[in-house]
Amino acid sequence: MELHDVWFVLIAVLWTGYFFLEGFDFGVGVLTRLLARDRAERRVLINTIGPVWDGNEVWLLSAGGATFAAFPEWYATLFSGFYLPLLLILVCLIIRGVAFEYRAKRPEDSWQTRWEWAIFITSVLPAFMWGVAFGNIVRGVKIDADMEYAGTLFDLLNPYALLGGLVTLTLFTFHGTVFTALKTVGDIRTRARRLATRLGLVTAVLAVVFLVWTQAHTGDGKSLVALVVAVAALVAALGANLVGREGWSFAFSGVTIAASVAMLFLSLFPDVMPSSLNPDWSLTVTNASSTPYTLKIMTWCAGIATPVVLLYQGWTYWVFRKRIGTQHIAGTH
Repeated sequence: MELHDVWFVLIAVLWTGYFFLEGFDFGVGVLTRLLARDRAERRVLINTIGPVWDGNEVWLLSAGGATFAAFPEWYATLFSGFYLPLLLILVCLIIRGVAFEYRAKRPEDSWQTRWEWAIFITSVLPAFMWGVAFGNIVRGVKIDADMEYAGTLFDLLNPYALLGGLVTLTLFTFHGTVFTALKTVGDIRTRARRLATRLGLVTAVLAVVFLVWTQAHTGDGKSLVALVVAVAALVAALGANLVGREGWSFAFSGVTIAASVAMLFLSLFPDVMPSSLNPDWSLTVTNASSTPYTLKIMTWCAGIATPVVLLYQGWTYWVFRKRIGTQHIAGTH
């Protein structure tokens, strides 16, 4: 395996980590309006992800940085062609971070309500837009002979990509609902489990349609295996949730996300960004990659830094592993 192939796999792993971790905190952000009945319950939901949400975004920075360094042509074409959607995601992530920090800085209801709505909106939009973006990457976009995007914003709003957006939105919300059931106690935990069942059924329908469509369009034997694993894991997550095994349900929903991302990257390879104008103009792991020397240096750096990051994040989740409820929120007794 060449180094550019290794880095294609590593970037897929980084996106998997990002969607697994940021996926559930996007989902929790959606639940602040979908599940919580009052401010105390919204505070419970926000506190479940309070210690970890910013660390989860490290995976996005790593994925973007790795793409820039390992596949500069891919990065340039992607960020120029998808400029507006990616800018919207970036703005949402900035506002979302500010909302978490500023929400409790003033006691007025109007102040806190506005920031709580900001958390909800900036959780829904990125969760949807990431699916649209990756749907377009897998489907193929208008790339010309100069490796430049030749389409418009409206070309990105096609049925396949929009379905991909609905899949990521519902899947992340389901993932977040299961996480909420795992991290809370009392009535909110019970309602989260009930909501997870309904969301899981909707997610399953949308995901099966999208993954089968992907398989029919660009799939092969390996991507078919990933599809089967994704669907089986989602069914297992629903079953575990029904019998009250939140830990297993969360693990299986994570496997669903990982297998779905794996299927998309397996469908892509050896392309990194297919051209819908001419297959010969597609960006591949070969023509979009950096020099072998650059990839070699990156590999050494990644080999040293990655275990440290994994250990630190694992320690963070272990420290903040306890369940919480409204009884732990000051001023609610």
